[in-house]
Amino acid sequence: MRTTVPVGICAAGTWLPDSVSTASDAVAAGRLPARQARALGHSAVPSAGSEAPPDMAVHAARAAMKEASVSPADIYVLAHAWMYYQGHDLWSPPHYIAREIDATSAFPVGIRQVCNGGAAALELTAAKLVAEAGAAPRIGLVTTADRFAEPGFDRWASDYGVAYGDGATAVVLRAPAEPGDLLLRAIVTVAAPELEEMHRGEDPFGTAARAHRDRIDMRATKRAFLRDHGTEPFTRANESRIREVTRRALADAGLDARGRTLRYALLPRFGRKTLDESWLPVLAEETGAEPLDLGKETGHLGAGDAAAGLAGLRRADLLSPGDSALVFSAGAGFTWSCLVVQNPSR
Repeated sequence: MRTTVPVGICAAGTWLPDSVSTASDAVAAGRLPARQARALGHSAVPSAGSEAPPDMAVHAARAAMKEASVSPADIYVLAHAWMYYQGHDLWSPPHYIAREIDATSAFPVGIRQVCNGGAAALELTAAKLVAEAGAAPRIGLVTTADRFAEPGFDRWASDYGVAYGDGATAVVLRAPAEPGDLLLRAIVTVAAPELEEMHRGEDPFGTAARAHRDRIDMRATKRAFLRDHGTEPFTRANESRIREVTRRALADAGLDARGRTLRYALLPRFGRKTLDESWLPVLAEETGAEPLDLGKETGHLGAGDAAAGLAGLRRADLLSPGDSALVFSAGAGFTWSCLVVQNPSR
């Protein structure tokens, strides 16, 4: 998506719980082999305990609204994305979040695109703001929240190459942008639906959640896929889609892949081995931007990786005027996204 109206990022934040789950405890309990713990590269990830994901999103939303000096009445659309269970069946988390922050005039909408949900929510919210922009800015609030709670989910052993951390994010967008905002210059998303089987495997369709297993086990479905198809389909698709989103996003933003103002490439919050083998070699060929892994202390934040990347850019003040960064996200389905963010020249 090329932004035909300037879209501003006027606030972005991450809410993390104080407690953590450690890799050493998972190894000691026999849930995680030591070699896999080393490959992940995370000594600990945040653990929310009894804090419900929608309440985590409310914490993040309130902080972002305060940072942006935005009132609840200003919010035009509220998009909430999540990966895992939010606490109730047949229920709408975004409506709860809107109610809790008193954004009763907003359009609340839920985005379910697994790990890429936050990036999808940002793209769809930005598109709506651009399409309906007028003389006065339209305000969008994007939240994500996930809690990977036992016994249904083992944050260290339910997947390969990823440790799952609990947390929430919130991003406030406005169109047209105003002075002081970072600019969301472009978002590109591409998919490989032929890989959806990796998270379905050979399991028949069930009648309720976790009908086949007591615990979410993405390793089992991926093993079934690999037995039938081998590693080549995913390896080929992953490389080609990373290249495609990078090239298209840079073209939409009018940026040179090797230009000096393209400073950083923010990586998805996957394990160290996954980044080293599947992401860094491709990005090194596609851009001269410095790769940044801001997820060493958090692990994978479910739907929140892209938004947490934006928050990291703002919190650390990484971009000088005129500089840009790429923010990557990817998730089951499979889907890949690349956001281009710029600190405009004063």
